This record gives sequence, structure tokens and C-alpha cells, in this order.
Amino acid sequence: MVGDNKTCSSDFTLIGLFTHGATSGFLFSIICVVFFTAMIVNGVMIFLIHIDPYLHTPMYFLLSHLSFIDMMYISTIVPKMLVNYLVGKGTISFVACTAQHFLYMGFVGAEFFLLGLMAYDRYVAICNPLRYPVLMSHRVCWMILASSWFGGALDSFLLTPITMSLPFCSSRKINHFFCEAPTMLRLACGDKAAYEMVMYVCCVMMLLIPFSVIIASYARILITVHQMKSAEGKKKAFATCSSHIMVVTLFYGAALYTYMVPQSYHTPIKDKVFSAFYTILTPLLNPLIYSLRNTDVTGAFKRVLARCQ
Repeated sequence: MVGDNKTCSSDFTLIGLFTHGATSGFLFSIICVVFFTAMIVNGVMIFLIHIDPYLHTPMYFLLSHLSFIDMMYISTIVPKMLVNYLVGKGTISFVACTAQHFLYMGFVGAEFFLLGLMAYDRYVAICNPLRYPVLMSHRVCWMILASSWFGGALDSFLLTPITMSLPFCSSRKINHFFCEAPTMLRLACGDKAAYEMVMYVCCVMMLLIPFSVIIASYARILITVHQMKSAEGKKKAFATCSSHIMVVTLFYGAALYTYMVPQSYHTPIKDKVFSAFYTILTPLLNPLIYSLRNTDVTGAFKRVLARCQ
């Protein structure tokens, strides 16, 4: 009991991305710019979707919540990392590490499920356009959101107690920039087989269930597009889906490496690079992909600017 209490009250040390070498200041500046740009761009996206009546559609309703999730989960990771660099130490308490893990898993899990269910929206828009107002009603949109948040909350409530109840009796140094489950698992000692199995099953469900929805939706979309006789119709269908496909590829690609590839293939440097990609860069790239490739969003932005003049 004394040993357990000691483990629970001990602080961890995050090694972080910055090594305090010659390039650490430059890397710090880049991440600062990425963080604040991601917050501003996602905030603008939410504002445009809320204020412009032309964007009051199911797709943009879901997209606004995707931007909100991006803002939330980048905020659970990057500010702590930047503060650690400024104060010159990476200490994080057990409670703070647990809270960060819980929030991160909740937000990222919600995004996994939301991206999967957004593929259903694209399927209905292309394969059943006449029934789109019924199949993607306001009630259905809220059900999609509720399902996404429920999936994210389930991930948090299942994985956080499992991860943070491990016996951390070896080094307290986390060779990462936040408390991510695979890295925390490597710090633990003793028999971890049961923990690894439960964590693997949870991660498989978190990734494969929404990914299966994406594959099924786009399989039907491809069949429908192939049957179209109009070249213009095919072009419009692909343009409608391209932004979502790009976002899914970026987000799921890095996450699949982190949670599905066996730990024997992981290295600290690879883990940091892939995690930085989908936790820091993706929240910036998501709104840029949807706005720069979408005339509706750019049109709404121009209309708002015209009102302000």
C-alpha cells in the first residue's frame, strides 16, 4: 500500500519535443505559430458556419463540431508542452497526466467516430440525394454527434483507468511530449499482457468501427459514381468527397501507426513524429483543407468581409 501511494503521488517528467539544442527555439516558434493558427482558423470556421445561412446544412453542421473537437484536443497537449519549454522543466503530476490522458482520449475518440459518420453524410448526399433532407435531418445530425461523443467518452472511461492504474515502478521519465497510452505502457513494470490486450481491443474498436463505416460508405459512393453517365456529375461527386478523404487519410494514417502497429516496431522518435502529426498538425490542416478546397466556405468568408466594409 505504501508503494502504491508513492507511485500515485510521484510526478512524471515529460522529455518533450524540445532538446534545448540549437534548433529548439526554432521548433518552439513553429509549434507556437501552428497552435495559434489552428485555434484561429478553426474558430473562424465555426463562426462562418454559424453566421452564414448558406452553410446551415448537415455537412457544415458536422464540420463545425469537427473544428470544435480539433480546438479542444490540441489545447489539452500543446499549451503544457510550450509552458514546459519556457520554464525549463517537464514535470507533470500524476493527476495532471491522468486528466490529460482522459481528455485527449475523449476528444480524439470523438473525432474518430465523427469522421467515420461524416462519410455516411457523403454517402447519402451522392447515393440518395432526393432523400437527403430526411436521412440527414436535424435529429439525425444530433444523433451522429451524440454517438461520436459517446464513443469518445467510452474510450476515456475504459482506457484511462487501465493505463493509469499500471504499476509505474521504473523510470518516471516519459519519452514523449504528452501522456499517451502506448508510451505510458512502456513505463510500467510487471506483467502487462492483460493490460496490453484490453488496450489493444479498445483501440481496435475505436479505429476499426468508424473506419468500417468509411470503407462501406465510399464503396457505395464509388459504385454510384461509376454508374453516372455525366462527366460533370462524376467530377462534382469526387470534389464533394475529396476533402473528407484527405482529412481521414491524414488522421487515421498516423493514428493507425500509433495504436495498431506492434510496440516492437515503435521507437521514441517515430512515436513523437506520428503523434505530432495527428495531434498538432491535423487540427491546422483540417479547416484549411475544407476551406481552401470548398467554394461554399470561401464564399461565406467573402460575404462576411463584404458586410464589414
